[in-house]
Amino acid sequence: MSGGPWTLLCDDPALAVELARAAEGVDVTVAPRVTRDLVGQARQARQDGAPVALALLDPPAAEVLCALPSPTPLALLRGSRALRHLATDLGHPVVGDVAALVAVLALDGIERPWEVGLKHLEPPDRARLEASVEPRRDPVLEAGHEGMLLHHGRRVGDALALAEALEALRALPTDERPRMPRVEGVPPQQVLDVIVGPPRVLSDPASKAALSVYDVPLPVEELCSSPSRCAAEASRIGFPVRVALASPDLRVWENPDLSAERVDSATRAKEAFRQIMSLAEARAPEARLIGVTVSAMRAVHAILDVCLTPLPNGLVLTRLGFADAHGRASEDTTDFVLPCTAARLDAAVRRLRGHSLLTEPRGEWREFARALGDALLRIAAFVHDWRREVAEVQLRPIALLVGGEVEIREASVRVTDAFERSLDESA
Repeated sequence: MSGGPWTLLCDDPALAVELARAAEGVDVTVAPRVTRDLVGQARQARQDGAPVALALLDPPAAEVLCALPSPTPLALLRGSRALRHLATDLGHPVVGDVAALVAVLALDGIERPWEVGLKHLEPPDRARLEASVEPRRDPVLEAGHEGMLLHHGRRVGDALALAEALEALRALPTDERPRMPRVEGVPPQQVLDVIVGPPRVLSDPASKAALSVYDVPLPVEELCSSPSRCAAEASRIGFPVRVALASPDLRVWENPDLSAERVDSATRAKEAFRQIMSLAEARAPEARLIGVTVSAMRAVHAILDVCLTPLPNGLVLTRLGFADAHGRASEDTTDFVLPCTAARLDAAVRRLRGHSLLTEPRGEWREFARALGDALLRIAAFVHDWRREVAEVQLRPIALLVGGEVEIREASVRVTDAFERSLDESA
């Protein structure tokens, strides 16, 4: 157990008072402090040798979570599931209430605190804790006064607070995060030729041209600017094919009617080209229309949306969710940080409510996880290498193909103003 007292950084005075009261009945000493400089104060406390934790009303930015010394116990009274997932992936125990945070602090220094015996507890408290513990024969937990529970004789809080604390601690990753991989043989000029310029969102073909240098899995496809070329390329690739608009201003994931699936003849390929271009021109007369992409159709197991953005300390924030209409409507997403091990990727995917659609049967999921992990690491390396120039990469969707492969169906790279800033600095 840390010598304490714990420096407890808060963003609201009332929250600091509540934390002090919650700690009165527990075997932990806290020193609440209200501040807006969360990262600076947390780092200073660590430098001074004091353990530090945070309790926040307002959800912190991902950059703040990334910059905190790890592990930093957190109570996030507001915030999305994805934000809590991200905090966990960064190694921070995260709970949703002050009583649970105090329980986390009281458990500090106990190895695998979720391995406990419950036989000395009353049935209601046993029921509250059963889902959060791994049972042992010896009675680690005992009932104290006024609903307080004792963990190895230490007062840690009531059953509800302890259950949440144990779940937060058990969810923490146990492996060491690997370093960002280096993709060998990347010609920088080839990437610069695509991404240099004013702030903008690159079209799907341009985005894929930049990503292809990192040997990411792309479909067999061709960009076509005329109906006859569309028909010819469709015949060469082999029917059926998918025909989809190529434009930096009109995205197919936002306009699904600007694509045609399972086009099965040259005549229909020409018709699909004309219909898609006509509809796009009518919908957005000012939009830049490059043409259409014609790509091979392959059997799909599942489709996922992925968004990658750079974080401090050489990390890349990754948001992953289902790309079908139901998945997008339910906002079933999970956040994690790259680079990561295969075990962390598996744990992140299993946080999705519909994860069984991907992870069962387990043998097939191992193949998908290997291919998906490799693709995401390559794209994360791209984001990391060009973090000054690239603000975000969206893959909408990335398809998990029957057979265990993956392919990026549509990509979008958002470019920063780094080029303009470099011109101003050199002027």
